[in-house]
Amino acid sequence: MTIKAVALISGGLDSLLAARLIQQQGVVVEGINFFTGFCVEGHTHAIRNRDRKREKRNNALWVAEQLGIKLHIIDIIEEYKDIVINPKHGYGANLNPCLDCKIFMVHKAHEWLEQHDFDFIITGEVIGQRPKSQRKRLMPVVASESGAEDLLLRPLCARNLPPTRPELEGWIEREQLLDFSGRSRKPQMALAARFGFEGYAQPAGGCCFLTDQSYSVKLQDMWDNRGHREYELDDIMLLKVGRHIRPSKAFKLIIAREEGETRFLSGYKRQFQTIKTVSHAGPLALVEGEQLDPRQLQLACAITARFSQGRDAESVELRFSDREKDSRNLQVKPLRAEQINPEWVIA
Repeated sequence: MTIKAVALISGGLDSLLAARLIQQQGVVVEGINFFTGFCVEGHTHAIRNRDRKREKRNNALWVAEQLGIKLHIIDIIEEYKDIVINPKHGYGANLNPCLDCKIFMVHKAHEWLEQHDFDFIITGEVIGQRPKSQRKRLMPVVASESGAEDLLLRPLCARNLPPTRPELEGWIEREQLLDFSGRSRKPQMALAARFGFEGYAQPAGGCCFLTDQSYSVKLQDMWDNRGHREYELDDIMLLKVGRHIRPSKAFKLIIAREEGETRFLSGYKRQFQTIKTVSHAGPLALVEGEQLDPRQLQLACAITARFSQGRDAESVELRFSDREKDSRNLQVKPLRAEQINPEWVIA
């Protein structure tokens, strides 16, 4: 009888090790990776010059390559919105709905398991490692609310938990599973060395934007000023790029910090009003909000000019474009640094 397991592959070290432990017991393993829109690896350092030397790769695909397994990448952007907007178990330190996220992903993996005739689910969870989602008392909550029940196996900490069906049925040997616990990653790193894994993503890392404080502040600001919590993929991506400055509730500026960001933001010219310096080298700024009145437009241009090479000039010429339908040039005096209200700067 061939036993088959589906492993949740995040791209981190824990999921890599958990899957390898089960492979060693002769189980056929395939990976599953869920695309929520909030984990887009390599996005910012592919754009920004200062990050160009960092390796650009999809860590989930890299993990699958190391394991020699098939990886199924599944788009759950639309389904996941309710998890972000209305998490039953609340948020973590920022806007990360970690427990609801884990329940949801295990639930989706269980659905996949039933559709593809697999036997059980593997995750890389470790008791005590994540304060919001990996406490011992919450492990049964994930298994129960996801519907996976005793088909959910956590190989790295299984010996600290009651036996699961794969163990009780003899599909795997419990003695070959581990009893890791706590926040230290040293045991995982030692195990990785034993298996010969090198070049894995930093153990304490993670690609979910929602765990980042700066990103969460910008997302909350967007929700607050729109008056609702709906979002699209473009919203998610734009919150990762540029300076975000909101001089009033009526509009926000997204100002490129360098050439790579200017090129990226240029792709949104048909969706936003834009401001670009003409007389001096400088950034492109997207204007998010309704049509600007003359006073607002003057202020938006003066702020944008502040971040150009004409910041110390008496006057800077800029071009304002209304979604490429109407454009005109304006002359403004750049704001000085002290004239930019710190409360305008979102994060």
